[in-house]
Amino acid sequence: MIAKILQGKNLYKAYRRVVSNKGSCGVDRMQVTDLQEYLSTHQGDLVREILAENYLPEAIRGVEIPKSNGNKRLLGIPTVVDRWLQQAVSQQLMTRFELEFSDHSYGFRPKKNMQQALIQSLAYINDGYSDIVDIDLSKFFDEVAHHKILQLIYEKVKCKTTLRLIRKWLRAPIRINGKLHKRRKGLPQGSPLSPLLSNIMLDQLDKYLEKRECRFIRYADDFSIYTKSKSEAQSIGNEVYVFLRDKLELQINREKSGIRRPSNFTVLGHTFTSIYKKGSKGQFQLLVSKRSWAELKRKLKRVTKKTLGYSFSQRLSAIKLIYQGWINN
Repeated sequence: MIAKILQGKNLYKAYRRVVSNKGSCGVDRMQVTDLQEYLSTHQGDLVREILAENYLPEAIRGVEIPKSNGNKRLLGIPTVVDRWLQQAVSQQLMTRFELEFSDHSYGFRPKKNMQQALIQSLAYINDGYSDIVDIDLSKFFDEVAHHKILQLIYEKVKCKTTLRLIRKWLRAPIRINGKLHKRRKGLPQGSPLSPLLSNIMLDQLDKYLEKRECRFIRYADDFSIYTKSKSEAQSIGNEVYVFLRDKLELQINREKSGIRRPSNFTVLGHTFTSIYKKGSKGQFQLLVSKRSWAELKRKLKRVTKKTLGYSFSQRLSAIKLIYQGWINN
């Protein structure tokens, strides 16, 4: 597989993707706009280092960003060069895994999106599957066991050079406020590989639920299971808890997990409300949650502050990014 990863066509496609995604610099401070000039001089050396298994990735730059609940989320930003190489690996891994992923997995996949997941969730509920197992994985991206994900990849990709390269990225230290921290588990959010690796890991859960003939949706690490009775929901919920703990070595956030009814269930920033219309008894419709509205207002308020120092065109660009993200979600 490493030969396909390092093919010129695949590397160029990865380069174009990284440049189009823009993004912040890593610990070496190299900007995306500097990548082309760097590769024109060093690409051959990088390829030879990878083939000789001598390539060592740079540390990851850790950046804390605020969440809507007041907490902070840690992003791990690789260098531009590592993002380019990770994108090249991701493109080839995708060809091996994508076709076998579940139809009920909607996150970070071609021709799949959040709207489809929400529509399917609503369809389950309106079909009478309104006792919902709502499970919150505790810090999923921070807790993924490296040996588990590497074994899953090795079962499909018998290329030791590729596996060693991925392992180096997984184990690369993260620099937070100038201090390096070792990493022995977890997937850095901000890496081009992380979305695919999370789907590879949680595809095991998808396959387990499909074998049980469960109705469910999953978007990255957000998933919910739809049943016709509270007792069925409790039974399935207990079994999934054991599967996640024993097979995937993942923990559930018990405080945020439970059995829900549509009226007290929130999925992917949306809630459900009854339709008060003749002939629509027991039917629901989707609404954007209050938290999602508050988050949108918070973002708009931040970029429209008079004290921000943006030019008119910069302000318009920032607002455009916000509403594009809102529409896409």
